[in-house]
Amino acid sequence: MIISRGASTLRTIRSLQCNAIQFKQSVRNSGHGTWNYRKSAPPPRINVICANIVQGVAWWWILWHLWTEPGHVFGEFEYPDPTKWTDEELGIPEELELE
Repeated sequence: MIISRGASTLRTIRSLQCNAIQFKQSVRNSGHGTWNYRKSAPPPRINVICANIVQGVAWWWILWHLWTEPGHVFGEFEYPDPTKWTDEELGIPEELELE
C-alpha cells in the first residue's frame, strides 16, 4: 500500500514540475494596459507636483511663524526662577518641632 501511494505521489510531483516549467515560460498579454495586483498604481504626476507645493507652503508657514512669533509655542513670559519659590508656594508643609 505504501508503494502504491508513493508511486502516485511521484507521478503527481513529476507532472507538477512539468507544469511549473510551462507556467514560467508563459506570457500574459491581456491588452488592458497595466494591471496591478497587491501594488497600487503610481499617482498621476500632477498630483505629486500639487502635493509637493502644498507641503512646501505648509512647512514655510510653520517655520516662518516659529521664527517670527516664537511666543505662541514657547510662551510669552520668562520662566520663573525656582530657587526663589517659598515652601508655601511649593506646597511643602511647615516642619513640626518634636519635643
